[in-house]
Amino acid sequence: MGVGALGDGVGPIVGVVVTGEVGEVGEVGEVGDSLGVVDSPGDVGVVSSVVVGVVVAVGAGHVRYGMGKAREVPSAIKKGIEAAKKNVIRVSMTKEGSTIPHTVTGHFGSGAVLLKPASEGTGVIAGGAVRAVISAVGIHNVLTKSLGSSTAHNVVKATIDALQQLKDPMMVARLRGRDVSEFMAAPKAKAK
Repeated sequence: MGVGALGDGVGPIVGVVVTGEVGEVGEVGEVGDSLGVVDSPGDVGVVSSVVVGVVVAVGAGHVRYGMGKAREVPSAIKKGIEAAKKNVIRVSMTKEGSTIPHTVTGHFGSGAVLLKPASEGTGVIAGGAVRAVISAVGIHNVLTKSLGSSTAHNVVKATIDALQQLKDPMMVARLRGRDVSEFMAAPKAKAK
């Protein structure tokens, strides 16, 4: 993984997971398999730029996302982090903090991502772009399915859309004037 994939041009995004608060960038964790390389005609010839998508793990239940474009990878990552400073997303999770409260589908462009809650011990069942976002949020058990476009940019944006649609069960119960136990599914007993 890493910069060796510069010329493959498979997708317009590289999944960069940065740990730590955005003001002080921690270590860059995971770099995906493809960097988006954009070629545009210039005065001298063809000028190449790199497009990078950055997912910043802020803490449990929060994530930041931004995109950067530059001629060099480090500059593109820096621009992506600057864009991520302006884009924080709060994600509703279960009381235990290990999964999401309900099934949700996020859409962006022609891509869609389905997120389903999973029982304890399942782990994160997700592809590369979705896994980067889910891991940055701090969700430990979830089932995902990428529907439609497989373009990494669309998949990441659809995942962010799905996470924004999640609702806190306590807030929904208060709005409906009901008790949470009335509409939340009780945990199933494991068969022996």
